[in-house]
Amino acid sequence: MMVMTTTASDTSIASVTLEVADPETAHRFYTAFGVDTYLRLRASESHSTGFRGFTLALTVSRPATVDSFLGAAVDAGATVLRPAAKSLWGYGGVVQAPDGTIWKVATSAKKDTGPATCEIDEIVLLLGVEDVKASKQFYVGRGLTVAKSFGGKYAQFTAGESSPVKLALYKRRGLAKDLGVPADGTGSHRIVLGSTAGPFIDPDGFAWEAATSLTPAPPAVPAQS
Repeated sequence: MMVMTTTASDTSIASVTLEVADPETAHRFYTAFGVDTYLRLRASESHSTGFRGFTLALTVSRPATVDSFLGAAVDAGATVLRPAAKSLWGYGGVVQAPDGTIWKVATSAKKDTGPATCEIDEIVLLLGVEDVKASKQFYVGRGLTVAKSFGGKYAQFTAGESSPVKLALYKRRGLAKDLGVPADGTGSHRIVLGSTAGPFIDPDGFAWEAATSLTPAPPAVPAQS
């Protein structure tokens, strides 16, 4: 495993850990969905209700690939929140995994130029925050570099070369509306992020832990007793 020394200019997400009630079952789902190598799983019984305040968004090359990923998720037990459909910006849909995590799969293409593939062009972790400008400045202070920013509505940070996931900020209520769920929620976010800038808690309660590698690791499934 490669260990990297990270400076402020290349601070980014090193790992994404979902806290789930049953890591083994969740691992089977994410393997079927095709995203297991991008995640870590951790057993947790933390209380959580309603919207957890984030989504993981997959960007792929064409509508057929969107349908393939969403179909695999539903076949493995996911619930459809927004059926795949065309929009002004492209084509996409939203599902909720059995563990409660919400996933969006989309493409900017409106027509297929070939068959479906298993390739993911980009994964973005969108955090729903109350104040995008304040949260953006908080993360800049932790060493992240802004790649895109649209006033107080959206901000995206640069990912490190080996970072599996990009980080972006979006207004919480706007994000919930885009996903087709009520914005209200209480309890744990049920997600922990790893970075060489950690550990810390951001203004919206998202937890970061210290990490020494920007190489994604496979999900950790605890041994059965």
